[in-house]
Amino acid sequence: MRVLIVSGIWPPDVGGPASHAPDVAGHLAASHEVTVVTTADRPPAGRPYRVRFTSRGLPTGVRHVVSLAEIARRAAAADVIYSTGMFARSAIASRLVGTPLVVKLTGDPAFERLRARGEFHGDVEDFAGARSPRADALRRLRDLTVRRASAIVCPSSYIRDLAIAWGIPADRVSVVPNPAPDVGALAGREQLRHKHGMEAPTVLFAGRLTAQKDLGTLLEAVARDGDAPSVVIVGDGPEREPLEVRARELDLGERVAFWGPRPRGEVLELMRAAEATVLPSAWENFPHSVVESLAVGTPVVASRTGGVAEVVTDGHNGLLLDPSDPDALSGALRRVVREPELVERLRGSAPGSVDHLAAAALYGDIENLLEQHAA
Repeated sequence: MRVLIVSGIWPPDVGGPASHAPDVAGHLAASHEVTVVTTADRPPAGRPYRVRFTSRGLPTGVRHVVSLAEIARRAAAADVIYSTGMFARSAIASRLVGTPLVVKLTGDPAFERLRARGEFHGDVEDFAGARSPRADALRRLRDLTVRRASAIVCPSSYIRDLAIAWGIPADRVSVVPNPAPDVGALAGREQLRHKHGMEAPTVLFAGRLTAQKDLGTLLEAVARDGDAPSVVIVGDGPEREPLEVRARELDLGERVAFWGPRPRGEVLELMRAAEATVLPSAWENFPHSVVESLAVGTPVVASRTGGVAEVVTDGHNGLLLDPSDPDALSGALRRVVREPELVERLRGSAPGSVDHLAAAALYGDIENLLEQHAA
């Protein structure tokens, strides 16, 4: 089978697709011919399969046309397209050359675009009733794109239900959760705390710094409690500079540190070293960071939104709270510091809660789906 994988981001970029797409490509490359098309600031590092990229230095419209042409060119020589990003371009290329398309859907792209730009302020359920020329146009584009797909892969039942609500037949939508990483080679927690200088109680955020992650609420929560744990923010994205400015405005000093992007292996080490990881998102799907944190044995403090509650159980392997509530988040962080017995109990339950998310089996499910729909 010849597989074309399309991803809008790729390592060293930070974010779910930048983890998922290379992992799937590596799994498939053991038995199939794999080509990747992505966008990047510079040539991606070598892989045991072909990675073609369009430079992000090109003007936006030009970049879209060039990447569409690249996707169509590679799709013409493939048996199936697996798209984790650039959905509209993947759908157009699929139609142009007749190659079947399978989409990895992680949310409502129309809602996320408007919400990230500050043009809509409700949640994803409210967005279904939002009426404006731009919202209507983005919903039409979304529906045309996903309806072109022969199959849709969703990481959570929450996302599957969204897709079905858009009119996608239920038999075309499958749930394949994001897998847990293999963490067998990681050092022990105390050793990693010393290695990374996390001797004091520390919580970790790891991911893209975007409006979706609502890290402003995290900064507000820390500012409201002088006894809150230190916070390390790992990652990069468009919100980094505004967040650093806000941290200075709140006079957080060394209580919040921005460490920038780190290699995935180091992120797993930092997760294991932390008291807890934190995900204060305003909206979510089924985050890779949550599964990774639980796999290394670290509880999660997260917003009760999207598919998060499908993997985090409040009081069992983490703490759940309403989104955009700095007082609730401040209280949860306080518990991380003041209730060590609770944290140890959550930590003990964390790894077993993701035992069912073995990577080999889940990537095998995707492989089987691609084989079913390949031309």
